[in-house]
Amino acid sequence: MIVNYNKNGLVPAIVQDAQTKTVLMLGYMNKEALEITQKCKRVTFFSRSKNRLWTKGEKSGNFLNLKSLKIDCDGDTLLIKASPEGPTCHKGTDTCWEEENAQDFGFLSDLEQVISNRKHTPNDASYVSSLFEKGINKIAQKVGEEAVETVIEAKDQNDEFFLEESADLLFHYLILLQAKSYCLSDVVNVLKSRH
Repeated sequence: MIVNYNKNGLVPAIVQDAQTKTVLMLGYMNKEALEITQKCKRVTFFSRSKNRLWTKGEKSGNFLNLKSLKIDCDGDTLLIKASPEGPTCHKGTDTCWEEENAQDFGFLSDLEQVISNRKHTPNDASYVSSLFEKGINKIAQKVGEEAVETVIEAKDQNDEFFLEESADLLFHYLILLQAKSYCLSDVVNVLKSRH
């Protein structure tokens, strides 16, 4: 790996959580910090203010355990994927931008939030609210119906119908998870434990 250090002998290092993909912080490394990080598997930086090496977590115990390290196409920025032990920021937050370091599934996480809102703030015009009002048996029944319809469409040759039924199944499954006070990340954690 050829690193193009700046005139001060430093390279910016973006640290990302290896699991959640959340950006945790930005630090700088010199050649020695990079070598220590690769050897010890704990992310080490060069402090510009203290003019010395420092391993993240050396005082707090909130280490960043190295999972992978890549260099960008220009060779002048590092991407470090790490597993954090506790909050990353010295102010006690998960990230240096005061964001929560939580698993995010993009649109599915947004949809979960909408479903949760319909559960906790019912709306008479909402299909989802009406399902929650009918109770767990009705919600579970809908998941079963959508599962059967998905299987039927899987055996046919109409991809559009198959995808439509798959979307219905996933949507109703997310409602069922909320009805049981769970979310998609709980299921993902079970899958991870089996991996």
